Amino acid sequence: MMPQSVALKKAKDSACAAPAPPAQPCALPYSIVIPVLNEAEALSQLLASLRQQCPSAEILVVDGGSADDSVRVALRGADQVLLSKPGRARQMNLGARAAKGGYLLFLHADSQLLFDETLVLKWIKQQPLWGFCRVRLSGDHLAFRVIERAMNIRSTCTQVATGDQLLAVERERFLTEGGFADLPLMEDVEFCKRWRKISIANCLPATVKTSSRRWEERGIARTVLQMWGLRLAYVCGVSPQRLWQFYYGR
Repeated sequence: MMPQSVALKKAKDSACAAPAPPAQPCALPYSIVIPVLNEAEALSQLLASLRQQCPSAEILVVDGGSADDSVRVALRGADQVLLSKPGRARQMNLGARAAKGGYLLFLHADSQLLFDETLVLKWIKQQPLWGFCRVRLSGDHLAFRVIERAMNIRSTCTQVATGDQLLAVERERFLTEGGFADLPLMEDVEFCKRWRKISIANCLPATVKTSSRRWEERGIARTVLQMWGLRLAYVCGVSPQRLWQFYYGR
């Protein structure tokens, strides 16, 4: 779907809450919602790829207050560009409310699809409620092959994926269930744990490549331990706000 008119919308305070159910039926098979914050370079590459891979998709970029050229890049390549208060869950909820597609695909700006929309449309024909993809890390280090394999096995066995794995969901039910919880961190984990009680994930037989930069910048072993520590702390009841402060050092 080529952008004929790009809408730049300012998110109101109410947009930070869970989105309301849609008033009109969906006009497109699916929409891709991309939350961004200072991702101009990666976003430019992603949007160019998506136009080739997913020509019938509606593409929405929801910016959380970028200081770089993310909004300018988005205006050139997205069907809708929305402005939101920062927070991935808030941004994705805002995009979901504005989307026109029957299904929502939530994709991170530093990721790339390793498939085209033929697979997506076949998945949609099954009328699944939700699902996710396998993940591949972009780095060449052998450790990344071990990490991504562990991530894929864990998510398949537990039905708990991360946002890096392209969470896909039927839009109307997503809105009815309240969207993503407004958490500063772990919104993807909370979503999956809630949705696996509703239905077993119908996973897409496809892979998303995502950036390994956080492992490369912080150190592979340190990052693995940190991520497992955050998950354990979340399971033990530590608030997402405290986890966010620890993760970002604030």
